[in-house]
Order: sequence, then C-alpha cells, then structure tokens
Amino acid sequence: MNSAQADMHAARKRLQTQGWIARRSEAFHHLPPPALQDWLGTQAEVVDEPSLPAGAGWTLRLPHAQAATSVQARWLDALDPAQRAELMAGLPSPESGGGDGAAAPFAWAHRALCRRGLRLRVAATPGREREPVRLELYHQPGAAAEAPLLVLDVEAGVQCVLIETHERPAADGLSTVAQNLHAHIRLAQGARLQHLRVAAPLADDRVAHHLQVHVAAGAAYAQALVATGASYHLQRSHITLQGAGASARQAALLLLADGKLDQQTYTDLQAAQAVSQVETLALAQGRAHAVANAYTRIAPGSDGADVRQRLAGVPLAGQPRLILRPHLEILHDNVQAAHGATWGALPEDALFYARQRGLDDAAARALIIEGMAQALLDRCLGTEGDGMLAQWLQSGWLAGAIARLKPTAEEAHHG
Repeated sequence: MNSAQADMHAARKRLQTQGWIARRSEAFHHLPPPALQDWLGTQAEVVDEPSLPAGAGWTLRLPHAQAATSVQARWLDALDPAQRAELMAGLPSPESGGGDGAAAPFAWAHRALCRRGLRLRVAATPGREREPVRLELYHQPGAAAEAPLLVLDVEAGVQCVLIETHERPAADGLSTVAQNLHAHIRLAQGARLQHLRVAAPLADDRVAHHLQVHVAAGAAYAQALVATGASYHLQRSHITLQGAGASARQAALLLLADGKLDQQTYTDLQAAQAVSQVETLALAQGRAHAVANAYTRIAPGSDGADVRQRLAGVPLAGQPRLILRPHLEILHDNVQAAHGATWGALPEDALFYARQRGLDDAAARALIIEGMAQALLDRCLGTEGDGMLAQWLQSGWLAGAIARLKPTAEEAHHG
C-alpha cells in the first residue's frame, strides 16, 4: 500500500468512526443525503479502477487564442503518491469539511474516493492584461461512484470567464451515478471571475457538488447556477470574502420537472466594504422537492458591508414542495443588510397579456418563465463576462429545459 492508498484508507476509517451526516443536521434536515455507501463504492474498485471511458473526466476548452499562453492545466492521478500530493496541495483539511464543517462527512468521503483531479492556474497574457481569459470546462462521469476534484487559481488582477457544464448522455454505459464533486476556487487580489455553472444530472443520479471559494481584497466573484432535479441533487457553495472590497454575486435557477434539489449557499464576510448578493429562483412542478438555503455571516470589523438575499419559489403545476430559507448573522453595526423570500404562482396579469398576443397557455407560460429566468441570470452575469451569457442563451439549452416543464393533464388539474 503506497501513501496515496494509505490516505484513502485512513479517510474510510475516519468515516467509520465519525459516521455519516446525522438526520438531525440542520443543514441537511429537509433533504437528507443518501447513505454513505452510495458515495464510496468499494475500496477494491477504487484501487483497481481502469482507465476512464472515452470522453469521461474533465475536458478543457480554450476558445480564445491568448488563453493557451495564460492557462496552466494539470490532470493528476490521485492514486500516484506524488501526483496526489500535488493535487491536494494547499487545500483545507477534511477535518472541517474542507472549510465547511457541516459537510465534513462529504469531504472525508471525497478524500476516500478521489481518483483524479484537475488543477488550473490562470495568469494574465503579457500585453493583453485587460482582456478576459475565457475557459470552458466539461465533466462527464466515468464510474458509478466517483469523487472528481477541481482546483482553480486566478492570479492577481486577472479577468476570467468560465463556463462549467455537468451533463451526461443516457447512453454512456452507466445506469446511475453517485458523484461527490469538490471544487476549490481562489481569487487573488483584484482578480475577477464570471462563472456560469450548468448541472443537469439524469433522473436517477445522486449528485453532490461542493464549492469552496476564497476572494481576496478587491476581487470579485459572480456565479450563476442552472440546475435540474435528480434522485438526489445537492449544490453547496461556501464563499469567503477575505479582503477589503471583496464581492460575490450568486444567482441560482432551479428547474424541477420532478426529483429533488437542495441548494445551499453560505457566504462569510470577513473584511470592510465587502459585498454579497444572493438570488434564487426555484421553478418546480409535479412532486418535485426543492430547498433553497441562503446563509450570510457578517463578521466583526466588516465595516460598510452590504448584503442582499432574495429567494423566490414558483409552483408551476402539480404539488411541488418548495422550501425557502434566508438567514443573516450580523456581528457588526455599520452594515446594510436585507433578506426575503416569496412564494407564489405565475402572475395572472402577465399570462393574460401573453394570451392577448395570440399565444396558447403553454406558449404563454414558457414565455414568462424564460423571461424570469433570463432576468435572474442577467442580473448576475449580463453586464460582464465577454458575452458569455448571451452566447450560452443562444445555444437553446435554457429554452429546451423550460419547454420540458410542461404539466401533465393531472398536474394542470391539481395546479
């Protein structure tokens, strides 16, 4: 047994000692995750895992020519001791869930199973420092149980645009997937990252994505998440604003024709003039179950901090269950903070005016839903990002996903 295998074995032993996430856990109370074994596979399968199928794992595209000279990428094998050490270097210990204590069991399970990962470092291109570096990342599962890792460092003053897509074809040879993905993103002083994430698992998949984001002084992070339901789907972000003037904007569009989706956003403001905005729109129908949980902490000394939370849920048809939970913890006096949650059906006046334009009910609904969704994403990414959002919208992915939110006759009756 080499040191890499010993590290994986030790993580499994730690899980046996501390156990899995308790049912009483506040963070996972409304949508408890599946049992531990679902996320681990067997130790023999990990050690003897064959090469990834064609197209599986992380794929990186660099659409702009200058990106090739400014992006360092390393695909690393976590079963090789030297490569595992390089892959894990500088990352927080699983002792605290990778910096997120409530999710510590997920972090240990990731350490026990992690087989491969990708490290990216983005620097400025000499002579073209003001031009954003554009990246596209795709991830395809390669095993029934897997724990991918992504580490992204954006150097000081660099502007970066990232589209990260998680989809898998139904004919990839895997009946279901249990994926425990961890990503660590670190923005140096004055860096900017516009990040569009698309997570669309298949209906029977179990997916848990954990993002740890650290934002230095004067840096800005914007994340727009578009996610669909599954047998179990967790999207958990923990963002730390570490330096003066650091900012984070987060928007989440949750689209559930059925299935479950738990979106958890934690933001920790630790410096003066830090800014945090969180906005979620959950659109659900049938027997879907969606949870939107936003928690923002303003630490002592965060003078002039500005915090906004806005959560909204719209039941489209049937009997979906929508849970919206905004939270603020304010430990400093000189701050601005507001939060709220709204729940309700599509506006009848908007539907009426859409019908007056000659649209049938289905087309009217789709038009209004798409308008709400695009407005949410535009508030997060639309003014920046090198046209990223507009180009992605032109691909038709969002329109297609909304078109699939068509109620059955029974759902329409109950709705």
